[in-house]
Amino acid sequence: MQTPKFSSSRVVADRDPQSRRRFLRNSGIGLAAAGLFLTGCEDDDDPIVMENAVNLGSGDVGVLNYAFALEQLEAAFYAAVLQGSYYASASAEEKQILADLEAHERAHADFFEAAISSVATAIPALEVDFSSINFNDRSSVLNTAQAFEDLGVSAYNGAGRLLENPNFLVVAGKIVSVEARHAAAIRSINSGSPTAFANSQVVDGNGLDLARTPAQVLSVASAFITTPIDASGLPQ
Repeated sequence: MQTPKFSSSRVVADRDPQSRRRFLRNSGIGLAAAGLFLTGCEDDDDPIVMENAVNLGSGDVGVLNYAFALEQLEAAFYAAVLQGSYYASASAEEKQILADLEAHERAHADFFEAAISSVATAIPALEVDFSSINFNDRSSVLNTAQAFEDLGVSAYNGAGRLLENPNFLVVAGKIVSVEARHAAAIRSINSGSPTAFANSQVVDGNGLDLARTPAQVLSVASAFITTPIDASGLPQ
């Protein structure tokens, strides 16, 4: 199925706005902090759209737009899961977990969009294509959710070192900890194994989560994000 561009107004349709506001307030990353979050960003870090490709920009803003792109993908995926009233065999526990994940990813995407836009230019809504996913099939949905959550954790782990502003690193740490909770929850219900939440696929021999570079992450994400993304300005 071809899914439209991410839009906060579209994704939150028929959802409880009060719940969304409560989550933003209670998470400690409320939109009121957007100005402080991005203090010190320069206008020349603004991304631009050229020749149908979305340029993430450079410096810390480029890294934040990179995170925003991934949050758009995850938010759009879970919105599609919920819009389809879940797969037929979804248990009450699975429905609750997926609903919670949808709210979190939507809040993350909304946060990045508002925070970046307060001082620079956030990337526009990206086109996504989920035609390879069977939203009526439990395995298809949960395997995709697991892949996205594992990818998100490794993306934040790999991008943290690229940030120069320590305040950004603090916020990224708060978000990646939530993404790791997501990954553990999905892995547990997907496999039914008590050790799947942190097995050798995602945790190395030193007990550390895996990390991926932006190039590696965007290569995987490009199977679902159809908008071309130019990440050439990101710090190395």
